[in-house]
Amino acid sequence: MVISALSFLIVIGICVISHEFGHYITAKWNGIQVHEFSFGMGPCIYQKKVGETVWSLRSIPIGGFVRLAGMGEEKEGEQVLPGMDFGGKPAWRRFIVLASGSIANIVIAILLTAFLLSTHGVLDLNSTKIGNVLKGYPAEKYGLEKGDIIIEVGNRAVENWKEMSEAIRNIGNKPGPVKIKIKKEGKVKEIFAEIPVDPEYGYPLLGIQPARVTYNPISAVFKSVDYIWGFSVQILEGIVRWITGRSDVSVTGPLGIATMAGQAAKEGFWSFVSFLALINLHLGVLNLFPFPALDGGRLIIVAAEMVFRRRIPEKWEQYIHLVGFIVLLSLLVAVTWKDLVKILTHGGN
Repeated sequence: MVISALSFLIVIGICVISHEFGHYITAKWNGIQVHEFSFGMGPCIYQKKVGETVWSLRSIPIGGFVRLAGMGEEKEGEQVLPGMDFGGKPAWRRFIVLASGSIANIVIAILLTAFLLSTHGVLDLNSTKIGNVLKGYPAEKYGLEKGDIIIEVGNRAVENWKEMSEAIRNIGNKPGPVKIKIKKEGKVKEIFAEIPVDPEYGYPLLGIQPARVTYNPISAVFKSVDYIWGFSVQILEGIVRWITGRSDVSVTGPLGIATMAGQAAKEGFWSFVSFLALINLHLGVLNLFPFPALDGGRLIIVAAEMVFRRRIPEKWEQYIHLVGFIVLLSLLVAVTWKDLVKILTHGGN
């Protein structure tokens, strides 16, 4: 439980502070006054004013926030400098500031993924090169080694890990040994292996794992953008399927995220980096969703203003976002309750 709590604080801290820093830096670039940049929530335990911005540290170490001038969050005695309020800026500048939080999260996800690809690497599923041989499985018994390349299973040529796995499962279920053709140190060799059904998984397992491939830093960035784009499309497709009732989507709240963060931390540094990248991506993409109270909801309103050259009355905009906030809060409570029941029923980390 302690590991889960600490991991959750680290994940939420990095995600939220990155998000708020995106708003902060673009607000400064666009000449918008920033009243406060807070690390954490709750009562303030330390603060220092630099220029017109108060940098504060608060007692509850969960995320943080940025207060921009002209967004109705002024405290008593705070003054908005002439021409530096958010609402007084052109719509396109407000659009940039609102979008920048999510963009910051997506950039963090790209950089973390690029770091992962250039150092730890990723499993190479586009080839059949063996990266690891598991002890006690047929692969070890029949002399397969790291670096060997499987080119045929039965009489079926295989070019990637998925084709090879499917061939082993299909042919392995039939009686008799399986002919496997491998390339070892440049030479082609055939083996005939008995591949029994693994009692834990319920299908034949040869006992091999893919090799890892790493990329140079520049290639890693481009590959990372490709990965993040693919994951983003999957997230959006999942939301659409859920809204249209075509599939169920597993939704989790803070408790669920804490549990997953703790599990990722226990699995090791690289697992935690992967989890952190995914959470940043989800936060960035979901916050752009056009729902009131989210940045995406505000972006739709500003975009409509740019198209129709008319601004929605401030009181109506506040009402729309208030309703959205209530809906989101209700959903958060419901999801958190569901996560709590799951943890109490099945046990947590």
